[in-house]
Amino acid sequence: MAEHTTVSGQITDAVTQTNVKVLAESPAIAMGNLYQATAQALANAAHNATNAQQQSYVTAQAATTMGVATLYSLDTAAVGISTEDILSPKPKAE
Repeated sequence: MAEHTTVSGQITDAVTQTNVKVLAESPAIAMGNLYQATAQALANAAHNATNAQQQSYVTAQAATTMGVATLYSLDTAAVGISTEDILSPKPKAE
């Protein structure tokens, strides 16, 4: 117990015990904060990975759409050229 002062011994004991309680809880609070920060960082990483994957799917779908459109346009051009060759007048052989 503290030396004899004008403050009651019970009060100094209560303050001392409160200080010890706060000091004893500090490591647990620090670990809780660490776990919370780590969980948030991992959640952000998972969210970013999901977003990147979705964006790559959009890009792949756009590339596929352009490829199919190109294939269709080539087919149409080939049909047009063939039709033009068939319908164009041929020079007469002499």
